[in-house]
Amino acid sequence: MAQTAAGFDEVVDVLVVGSGGGGLCGTYTAAREGLTVMMIEASDRFGGTTAYSAGGGVWYPVNPVYQREGIDDTIEDALEYYRSVVGDRTPAELQETYVRGGAPLIEYLEQDPHLSFMAYPWIDYFGSAPKARLDGKRHIIPTPMPVAEAPHLREVIRGPLDTDRLGAAHPDDLFIGGRAMVARFLTAIEAYSNATVHLNTTLRELLTDDSGRVVGAVVERDGARLHIRSDRGVLLAAGGFEANQDLRTEYGVPGDANDTMGPPTNDGSALQAALAVGADTDLLDQAWWSPGLTHPDGRSAFALGIVGGIFVNQDGERFANESAPYDSLARTMLDQVAARRLTAPYWLVYDNTGDGRPPVLAPNVSMVETEKYQEAGLWRSGETLEDLAREIGVPEGSLVASVCRFNEFVAAGRDEDFGRGDEAYDRLFSEGAAPFAPIEKGPFHAAAFGFSDLGTKGGLRTDVHARVLGTSGEAIPGLYAAGNTMAAPSGEVYPGGGNPIGTSVLFSHLAARHMAG
Repeated sequence: MAQTAAGFDEVVDVLVVGSGGGGLCGTYTAAREGLTVMMIEASDRFGGTTAYSAGGGVWYPVNPVYQREGIDDTIEDALEYYRSVVGDRTPAELQETYVRGGAPLIEYLEQDPHLSFMAYPWIDYFGSAPKARLDGKRHIIPTPMPVAEAPHLREVIRGPLDTDRLGAAHPDDLFIGGRAMVARFLTAIEAYSNATVHLNTTLRELLTDDSGRVVGAVVERDGARLHIRSDRGVLLAAGGFEANQDLRTEYGVPGDANDTMGPPTNDGSALQAALAVGADTDLLDQAWWSPGLTHPDGRSAFALGIVGGIFVNQDGERFANESAPYDSLARTMLDQVAARRLTAPYWLVYDNTGDGRPPVLAPNVSMVETEKYQEAGLWRSGETLEDLAREIGVPEGSLVASVCRFNEFVAAGRDEDFGRGDEAYDRLFSEGAAPFAPIEKGPFHAAAFGFSDLGTKGGLRTDVHARVLGTSGEAIPGLYAAGNTMAAPSGEVYPGGGNPIGTSVLFSHLAARHMAG
């Protein structure tokens, strides 16, 4: 391709790396603000981890969707909640930018007829914290979009998970959840001639001038290396490094790359490119974790909605509140792994009330035929608890005692060991009832679990404009980051559903607005 300016093959105002919710919002905002913008995606499909999200939700307090309902929430209340659970692990100004920024962003987006959101209440994950919303009215999702409105996007948007992992057909009726967000942003971007989007295009390195300003990037598209100049800046919104086992090991991220819910192209290349130009980092050992139901393909996938059974460790002992918010639950487990009190696989023990299927209402990757789990040794059964204990290799007496103790709690209506059901979130999948039942109907069963994650959440340190900070603490001119490529404002906790996508979308928007001046 002929060079369009000295040493460059293409020239734009903004280069966006990544096509999840954040990359798409940054591209859309830049285009709408009048900048020429190029978005690149390393894989052959748009959407990143966002496209795998069942809900595609964002946690934005006092947003217009709920304001139209007359919500009694306030930004001050939401900020008190967020700060109380995050603490001082991350800069206060970054936390405040996130909490305050979501509502005006939705107002901005809803001015475009392509972009629409709807109420989908989802309870704050720390229900006992000050000013938590137990009605869930800080969480909204993109409105489902008929595939017929954009049939050309049906197979170029990543997911759903059952399509990619189980070979299910692409849905031909609606884009829903994260795929709806991706489809809506892509159709909105199509209205702007000053925006281009490119699949199969990989970031190789960032380019800087003599002053250290980032002025563009080297990318590889269909086997050709191209030099792209970006006069206003480069936005890195390419996810985390969850699919790169070497980086996970280097930075001490527990779990296995095989079990992440992120796509395989989330390999940390954007992070490494920024490190090469002097970027600073934080939270590199952190991820958005969850228990993972292990499937016959050997992968443990994000699972929530556990309304029965108990988890037991290698000693046959119960060790956690099985219905707790998934990130908090997994962190408890990982702490026990680090202390050598828990090994994987661990087992969900339950009775035959569900005809042998685990009482997991939201496995994210659908469960396949029971026989396949049994053949893989992942679901095991015994006529008695003692038989089951031998099947899963735990002490018989210990397992029997654990189940008996749990059954006593069920009869009393109170889990004295781990408080299961005490928090509002615990009861989310059981319509407000206690999320447990006695384990008494034989035969008895156990399902193998491991650890999964929704992506790493450590990355590049940024300021409130999403500018990447260098090791000196000063912003690197021309370089921005958002989503899981940045160090999460939420630090080492997961305040509520919609925080990962919400962070990505908001800070990408702020980056584009800053580049627009």
